Amino acid sequence: MKEKVVSKTLLWDLSLLLVAMVWGGGFVVTKNALEVITPLYFLSIRFMIAGIIMAIIFFPKLKKASWQDIKNSCIVGIFLSLGFITQTFGANLTTPAKSSFITGLNVVLVPFIMILFTKKFPGRKAVITAIVAFMGLSLISVNEQLTIGAGDFLTFLCAIFYACHIVSIGFYANKTDAIVLATIQVLFAGVVCSLLAIPFEPVPVLSGISIWSGILYSALLSTLAAFLIQNLAQRNTPSTHAAIILCLESVFGAIASVLFWNESMTLKMIIGCLLIFAAIIINEVDFSALLDKSKDSTEQV
Repeated sequence: MKEKVVSKTLLWDLSLLLVAMVWGGGFVVTKNALEVITPLYFLSIRFMIAGIIMAIIFFPKLKKASWQDIKNSCIVGIFLSLGFITQTFGANLTTPAKSSFITGLNVVLVPFIMILFTKKFPGRKAVITAIVAFMGLSLISVNEQLTIGAGDFLTFLCAIFYACHIVSIGFYANKTDAIVLATIQVLFAGVVCSLLAIPFEPVPVLSGISIWSGILYSALLSTLAAFLIQNLAQRNTPSTHAAIILCLESVFGAIASVLFWNESMTLKMIIGCLLIFAAIIINEVDFSALLDKSKDSTEQV
């Protein structure tokens, strides 16, 4: 019986690892797609494809959604839209490796966003990890002239909005069905991006492998499949465990950038990336629980 539980846990861990790989590779795919399509139209098509497919699959659940469910989902969708818009415009102005690691800062920022809801100090660990993360961000983004690039700044704004997105999901998760929440927020993001794209960007010519490979990868893998796998996996594995695995998105993003986008990694950038990744891991690991478990094991021996 225990072996079955272990094998099931391993299966979900591997599925989350797959999600991290897909999201990591998505930074390079997005960067390539943005060379032939404008950011808002890219997001509009991506989210509308994913949202419509999700709506068809989960239509029975959507029919039962109340107006309050729709309202809650749209609020979450606002942060999702802002996060992806700033990330995509930022990705157009920075490298995939930088984009992946700066985006990963959202995990570190969550405790500080929570202050707005709980009015409580996030704790010493949160402050320490924030300091470590911002040291890493400085090494990655601040150039020799002591200025930060526009793309890195937009991506940092994206990390803030993603942190708000995570907090808002936690706030509404017990008030709205998870499938309804996921589907409506994706559709909402698609509508918002469409409304912004039409007046401000030229209508794209959707021809060529580079455009459709980027759109379909982002819509079907990074959005639809990844969201569904993540929701199912987190029912069967601890959230802290899942978060640590998903943090590998930053690592896969950097690897994909070096392999497929020919990005060169300087020593300063490598140290910065390692600091951000260390901050994310420290933020997610409950060291007190690990120490207690270690003490219990020692006492039993």
